[in-house]
Amino acid sequence: MFTFSFLISSLLVLAGCNDAATDNPPPAVTPVTAAPPAAPGLPAMMMLDANGGLVDLQQYRGKKVLVNLWASWCPPCKREMPSLQKLYNDVDTSKVVFVMLALDDDFNKSKKYVASKEFTFPVFYPAQNLPPLFNVESIPTTFIFNEKGEMIKSVVGSDDYDSKEYRRLFL
Repeated sequence: MFTFSFLISSLLVLAGCNDAATDNPPPAVTPVTAAPPAAPGLPAMMMLDANGGLVDLQQYRGKKVLVNLWASWCPPCKREMPSLQKLYNDVDTSKVVFVMLALDDDFNKSKKYVASKEFTFPVFYPAQNLPPLFNVESIPTTFIFNEKGEMIKSVVGSDDYDSKEYRRLFL
């Protein structure tokens, strides 16, 4: 019984000790604001070009880079490719790089599809595991990076790239 009485008495004493009972308000708390998360950057990745040459994605830093993940068996990928070709035709390829990253099981299928449609944008194939940013749940998925390698836009699903909006991004 002594323990229970002691516990109740202690709680009553402690309950009376709060700042509301005094004339001094609690000190103001300054909220800490975290910096916004940095946009993902152009990842390091080795790729094969259509001629079998090894290419480092990082070598394109200093230019705007459009990376499109696609496959020849993907209807939405095939649907958006003509608009990507039109955009590719209109950009300054000394300042803008297109990386059409094929995800077919066989790179030859990708190259044959592109040739059959007479697309002229460059086609690449992963020479290693995809970096985390490119491990997407669906294709097509497109990432656009600025000259500093910062991602400035991403698109999940197909889009119409033959537009003023996309041309402005690459000026």
